[in-house]
Amino acid sequence: MATPAGTPQPEPLRSAVDASEGWLLLEFGATWCGHCQAAKPTVQAFVQGHALDHLWVEDGKGRPLGRSFAVKLWPTLILLRDGQELARVVRPLREQDLAPLQNAMTV
Repeated sequence: MATPAGTPQPEPLRSAVDASEGWLLLEFGATWCGHCQAAKPTVQAFVQGHALDHLWVEDGKGRPLGRSFAVKLWPTLILLRDGQELARVVRPLREQDLAPLQNAMTV
């Protein structure tokens, strides 16, 4: 289920996300979003340092997956394990900003 950031592909259904097994990091954003571009190196380093799938999701008005997770700002990172949300981070820039994700993985 891993997809590099900015790679266009069909948006998954919420039911597929909820049925996912193991760790999954959902990253909601837009290719033209400056905040998303600024966060990209930090997010990539986090994903490479952990054993989890990463799914980048193009978000926007009327996109069902983003709305189902109540995404309002980009990028929004949502960490799931076996389809259950464990942590969420909005607009990270530094490694420290991802502490909620790291903490959720160590519990």
